[in-house]
Amino acid sequence: MASETPVRTRRAGAFDIRLIIALLTGVYGVVLTIMGIAFTDDAELQKAAGVNINLWAGIGMLIFTALFVLWAVLRPIRVPVPEGDETPAG
Repeated sequence: MASETPVRTRRAGAFDIRLIIALLTGVYGVVLTIMGIAFTDDAELQKAAGVNINLWAGIGMLIFTALFVLWAVLRPIRVPVPEGDETPAG
């Protein structure tokens, strides 16, 4: 039997799409949370039946962001390294 050589891999790092999605939702989450805390008045709360929608949506987006970052850290995407590539892994 012919034994196969193991394929060398490295982490996708900053090019992992999960981190890009987390960055975008994180920015929107921070903006909505700040808007919900600092800039929501009683008239806007009355329109939303007394619920601070910006605050809750912002908190939800921040939780979503934390879960995506946790997922990317715990299960990183591994990409194969071409044989001629001599760049250090990491």
